[in-house]
Amino acid sequence: MLNSSQFRDWCLKLQLRESTREQIQQIRSSPPSRRVQSRRGNVSGRYPSQKMGMTIQFESHHHELAGIYSMEYDSGVLEYYDQPPKIKLNYESASGRQVGVEHTHDFFVIRQERAGWEEWKTTQELTQLTVKMPNRYQQVEPGRWQCPPGEDYANVRGLYYLVRTETEIDWYLQRNLYFLEDYSRASTELDTPISNQEKIMGLVATQPGITLSKLLELQFNPDEIYRLIATKKLYIDLSAADLASEAKKVQLFLSVETAYSIPQPIESENFGDTNNQILVKPDVGSQIIWDGINWQVLNLGSTEVTLLNPPQNLINLTITVFEELISSGKITVISNKTQNQSEIYSEIIDASESDCAEANRRYRIVAPYLIGSSPRNQNVPRSSFYRWIQSWKEAEQTKGYGYLGLLPQNSKKGNRQSKLPTLTLKLMDEYIAQDYETYKQKGKRAVYGALVNACEQQNTAVPSYKTFLKFCNSRPDYEQTKKRQGSRAAYKYEPFYWELEFTTPRHGDRPWAICHLDHTQLDIELVSSKTQAILGRPWVTFLSDAYSRRILALYLTFDPPSYRSCMMVMRDCVRRYGRFPQCLVVDGGKEFSSIYFERLLAMYECTSKTRPGGKPRFGSVCERLFGTANTMFIHNLAGNTQITKNSRQVTTAVNPRRHAVWTLGSLYQCLCNWVYEFYDHQEHLALGQSPFDAYHQGIAQTGLRPSRLILYDENFRILTLPTTSKGTAKVISNQGVKINYLYYWHNSFRNGSIEKTRVNVRYDPSDAGVAYAYVRGQWVRCISQYYSIFHGRSEREIQLATQELRQQHKQHSQKFIITAKALADFLEGTQATESILMQRLKDGETKDILSTISSHEEIKSESPQKTIPVVSETEFPQPQKPVEIKPYEEFW
Repeated sequence: MLNSSQFRDWCLKLQLRESTREQIQQIRSSPPSRRVQSRRGNVSGRYPSQKMGMTIQFESHHHELAGIYSMEYDSGVLEYYDQPPKIKLNYESASGRQVGVEHTHDFFVIRQERAGWEEWKTTQELTQLTVKMPNRYQQVEPGRWQCPPGEDYANVRGLYYLVRTETEIDWYLQRNLYFLEDYSRASTELDTPISNQEKIMGLVATQPGITLSKLLELQFNPDEIYRLIATKKLYIDLSAADLASEAKKVQLFLSVETAYSIPQPIESENFGDTNNQILVKPDVGSQIIWDGINWQVLNLGSTEVTLLNPPQNLINLTITVFEELISSGKITVISNKTQNQSEIYSEIIDASESDCAEANRRYRIVAPYLIGSSPRNQNVPRSSFYRWIQSWKEAEQTKGYGYLGLLPQNSKKGNRQSKLPTLTLKLMDEYIAQDYETYKQKGKRAVYGALVNACEQQNTAVPSYKTFLKFCNSRPDYEQTKKRQGSRAAYKYEPFYWELEFTTPRHGDRPWAICHLDHTQLDIELVSSKTQAILGRPWVTFLSDAYSRRILALYLTFDPPSYRSCMMVMRDCVRRYGRFPQCLVVDGGKEFSSIYFERLLAMYECTSKTRPGGKPRFGSVCERLFGTANTMFIHNLAGNTQITKNSRQVTTAVNPRRHAVWTLGSLYQCLCNWVYEFYDHQEHLALGQSPFDAYHQGIAQTGLRPSRLILYDENFRILTLPTTSKGTAKVISNQGVKINYLYYWHNSFRNGSIEKTRVNVRYDPSDAGVAYAYVRGQWVRCISQYYSIFHGRSEREIQLATQELRQQHKQHSQKFIITAKALADFLEGTQATESILMQRLKDGETKDILSTISSHEEIKSESPQKTIPVVSETEFPQPQKPVEIKPYEEFW
């Protein structure tokens, strides 16, 4: 971003008037939170911009996000702002009335030589708007649009106004920028030997144009290759091929000059067999230009070519001479087929099986004659035989394929015209569109009765009920259902696309590119490990990788979905893998719009996308996992709630609440085993391999991307900690702050100016012995009054005990209060459950591993190439590196 002096110099360079400078400065100083609030209901994603140092929001995954990528990596763009302040547009409406509207545009862009507003819309939207508002949006030429009132407003101020569409987007460039983003954003070089990079560059220097697939086959580290491309030490044409899926087409060079100095091979068919020259192959009927005169290829024989010019002059050339003229560039071949390839293929595909069988029979009869042999006696009339020969030659001349002339075309025979009058057809269309396809949802018989009356009144033929049903059912199911029952009911008839758009494959092109986050309530009743009382059904949160279908992390709780669940599952993901996804797909739940969660994603450069409401296909990866988890695992456990879907069949004997035996702790342990041990290693039908194998194969092909690795340290854990319902707690003298029925203390509370004030607090769901309070501009670590009892317990043990007691508290009367002593006794005394005792035995056997996790020493990512150091608890907080976290109110 520009600083104040740079912005002043830029304004002087463009000689902008004072009022324009003030208006641009107002846009630059507009706080991001205000822009977010202005458009909260329409936001479908947020992109963490490195150039702008803030999160940029967008409404469309297609054109607006593509526009953001174009500006983010365009050196000519200095700054860009989403949703700038409104400007007033004055124009004449379609009815001739003067109107003035205040419009919020998509972006305000400051470029090297100019600045102005840019509005992104689809071609379909603009086509509709030009009819509705002809004086506001106008089409200048195919693919180019303008907004005259916007241009008038901008021109007066010395700025520009552009209406941009998806036709301007280079999709290959978009996908490659997205693929290389992890490397272009990396602040440090890879921790890899420099000799490897030198070897790669030396190999490219000796073999200019070597393909990416060849380098990968030579077992070079893909991270090194992609890093060299992102830092422009190696050159590829980012608009030529897709790095992820078309590695065989990606050619590498040391520089752009080298790339353009080497001639590229022409991909075309071989004409003739001499000298293996690659020439453009003409067809019979093709047009050629020879010495400025148009010629037509009449015959293409084995030794000679016959040409015809407009004055009807014939000339014969030998194949050798004809090839030499083409290779030297003296003859240019121009295709002149009357039908394109898709139309020709459609003729064969649309032909019936009997038609193709008949064409094959005719071909076997005429084939000897076509190659110069005498025809065989096939008991075929002479007139039919020569008619087939003529049809073959005509189809070869006009369509390029003589076989098409042998198709009998039975489907086109006879009178195919409608026998109903035009007025009857018009009335039928009107009544179907205006009487049947409405929200009244009239029956077909009632609409047909009205149609009969209308036909009789206008003295025209009445169609039969069968014909009416045929016309009614022939209309598109999606449009018809949408008009009658709404978009939600019509969604199942909407065309299914395997890719959301060309620039972003539906499941990504590598691991961690697109991940899905969602919650569901499991179909099982749980009991208390202490009292065996029914605690209800738990909620599980899954973070899944769309590319490999691997479940990356999970979080199990009794609490309904909230931003706490989101942050805890992301925390578990970093603990396991040491990284965040590049793009996170979520639904429209309010927990995903929390300030805490949005800030966490932005801090670690994770783009969030909100899938459309009521369209589960966009989240089918996670939705399918929920179904698999229930049907394959949960529905096989005692106490599952399958039968409750048919409530009338539930009796006392089969009521799941009577058969519930599973506790939260035991279910969590078994669910983790199913996810990480069983499901992860089973072959997935859509992949043809297990999620584990697909994940590691994708990492080996597209790189580990060390720049995305995240330290699982104290700072990260604080960022992922939830807060209470109020978000603050009162500092009580000699006791501290009360969080979730426990008191926590820090020596800073002794200050008289802090006592009896409310401070922002956060707690750790996995360790009830520690909490954090925001005091004097930094987070301080507070300990529980029973810290000695909680300290040393494993995260899982404390988490399970805390979850159970909170759920019991919800089901008891308001008088029941959970105290610190009760929780401590639950963990230490006779109330300790069998599952917790067993957990303690397991913790004793794996003391080294659990001590590493609980003491927050260093952990390792799944890749053996990177070790992630972690700040010790004793080093927190450090005055030299304060944790700069601003307090926010809680979002629900």
